[in-house]
Formats: sequence, C-alpha cells, structure tokens
Amino acid sequence: MTLADSSAKVRPDLSDADVAAKIVRQAHEAAQTKEEFFAQQAQKIAACCRAMAARIDQGATVYCFGNGGSFSDALHMAVEFTHPIFEKRPALPAVCLGTDSAHLTAVGNDQDFSLAFAQQLRIFAKRGDIAMGFSTSGKSANVTRGLQAAREMGLLTIGYAGKDGGRLPAACDHCFVVPSFSIPRIQETQETLLHIMWDMIHVLRGEEDVL
Repeated sequence: MTLADSSAKVRPDLSDADVAAKIVRQAHEAAQTKEEFFAQQAQKIAACCRAMAARIDQGATVYCFGNGGSFSDALHMAVEFTHPIFEKRPALPAVCLGTDSAHLTAVGNDQDFSLAFAQQLRIFAKRGDIAMGFSTSGKSANVTRGLQAAREMGLLTIGYAGKDGGRLPAACDHCFVVPSFSIPRIQETQETLLHIMWDMIHVLRGEEDVL
C-alpha cells in the first residue's frame, strides 16, 4: 500500500467541523459519566479511602492488578503510591502484580492464566494488606480469583468495574461499578477515581489537601 492509497481512506464527507462536533460530544459524555458516577458513589468512596488509610497506617502494602488497559490502570495506581506526584507527600508501599513476565507466562503455560494474580498474592501478601482489582467488564477470571484469594487471606478487597459489575461485587469489600457500556467512558472514570482515592487517602492520613 502506498502513502497515496492510505490517504484515500480518509473520509472526505467529514469536515473538520463535523469531527470537532464529535470531539465535543465525547468530551461531554465523559464529563457526564464522571459527574453521575461520583455523585452516586462519593460516600462509598470516602468509606473505602478511610478503610485503606487505616490499613496503611498499620503497615499494609497495596497490591494492584488487571489486564490490558486495566493493567495500565493498576500500574498507574501503584506508581502514584510509590512515587507521589507531590514531593512533600510520603511514598507508600504498593506493588502492581503482573510486571514479572517470566512468572506470569510460567503460570499461564504450566497451570492456568486465571491463577496468575491469586498465586502471587498467596506468595507475597499478608493478612491486613490491600488488594485492588481493575476490570472494565468485571468478568476477568484472574482478577476475580485474585480478589477471592485476597479475601480468604484477610486482605481488604477493592474492585473497579464497569457495565453491570460482572463477578467483582461478590468478591470485594468495596466495589465501584461505572454503569456504562462504553469502554473509554469506564476507563476514564476509573482513572479519575484512582487519582481521587490516592489523594483522599493522603488527606485522611493528615496531608494537606492540595488537589
């Protein structure tokens, strides 16, 4: 395929004004999804952040996990804790499971990929720690089994899901479901949620409210 062939695929019937209107529509949908979610969930988020802050004060480590884009959100959450975006805030212990590709592929090859996070939690986590599972659909088997294992071990379990929540609510002490069937809207809301939770945990531990 030549560059000219590729360029011919760009739709001539869509003007820049048409594209701009679609951009504004999506931005409005994203803002509306977030506003509705946080209006409904604010009290539950506050209770979860308080529970997390109390466990962290007692020495808990936060374990985050997910697949694909949700793995990126889990990694994002972990790095916010370990490398705070504000210099004056203390780093807190957090780990993103799944970054060890050798272990991940070994479990997937020799056992079952659905056991990947559960197995790591059973090796590294201890009673009193925190497990945070991210899933867009709420149906990821390895995330669900990870949260189930964490609950059996006495960890505080927190789930992030979309659509109808799938299997995650039954596996969690706290589960936040974005009631949308749009994957971008779900993930955008979850990313805002992780930033807000990170901030509130620090505020509840006595740090200045700077966001």
